Amino acid sequence: MGPAILIPTASDKLLGNEQWGLGPTAVALKQSNGWTRGILANHIWGLEGSPRDDKDKVNQTFLQPFLSYTTSTLTTYGVNTEADYDWNSHQWSLPINFTVTQLLKLGGQPLTVQVGPRYWLDSPDDGAQGWGFRAAVTLLFPR
Repeated sequence: MGPAILIPTASDKLLGNEQWGLGPTAVALKQSNGWTRGILANHIWGLEGSPRDDKDKVNQTFLQPFLSYTTSTLTTYGVNTEADYDWNSHQWSLPINFTVTQLLKLGGQPLTVQVGPRYWLDSPDDGAQGWGFRAAVTLLFPR
């Protein structure tokens, strides 16, 4: 449990709400026998005096249920959603992500490489539609 904080950092007014927001966040997960399952959830409300004249105050819920399996070779196969519900427009943004992640070391530096497709199950009319692809590299700094 902890806070979710919205900071107005968009480089263009079309990319963000230009407002501050705050709300609760929580995560629950269980790991056993190579499996990881759980959910991350938060809700953000726009703070008073924050929105631009042409935008409503943020009022949205984020839900990210996830399931993954890690093999003995440290390859992880996963599926998750990053569901977002906008309480002002009563619309969902609902992609489902399929991922393959490999943990490895490059010059002694641990990192993960992740790739996978994404399919939008639901989104606003002006939102993303159909298939997409995601790739990520994450540097790890264990103690």
